[in-house]
Amino acid sequence: MEIRPLTETYAVAPQIDPEDMAAIKAAGYAMVIDNRPDGEIPPSHHTDVMAEAARAAGLTFVANPVIGGMLTQDNVTAQAKAVASAAGPVLAYCASGNRSSVVWALAHAGKLPVDDLIGLPARHGYSLDWLRPQLEALAKG
Repeated sequence: MEIRPLTETYAVAPQIDPEDMAAIKAAGYAMVIDNRPDGEIPPSHHTDVMAEAARAAGLTFVANPVIGGMLTQDNVTAQAKAVASAAGPVLAYCASGNRSSVVWALAHAGKLPVDDLIGLPARHGYSLDWLRPQLEALAKG
């Protein structure tokens, strides 16, 4: 498991395992957001399995599947609501962490500088430069 913090309260990760939940809790996270649709993964990592493992570890679990290339405003809104409701730091995961970074950036457009929304994920190898025009437009309202 590789946790990649974007901020003090939000981190992303490539696919995690159910067995990782106790370590995620021990690392100080309060919520796990699953941005991966079940159709991409084996049954051992489906939403219901991951949710049960998270709850058993004392974590809040939110499923917000983001289909590659088909991110919706509903995904952005759901991610923002989940993060706002979290009782502590959030770890979001998908296949690589990229989709979890993109949905975070879009959810924070207008709240953080565009350079941060692109630069913070870039520290972990996520190139969001292609999102700059959309982030700037959203920031202007």
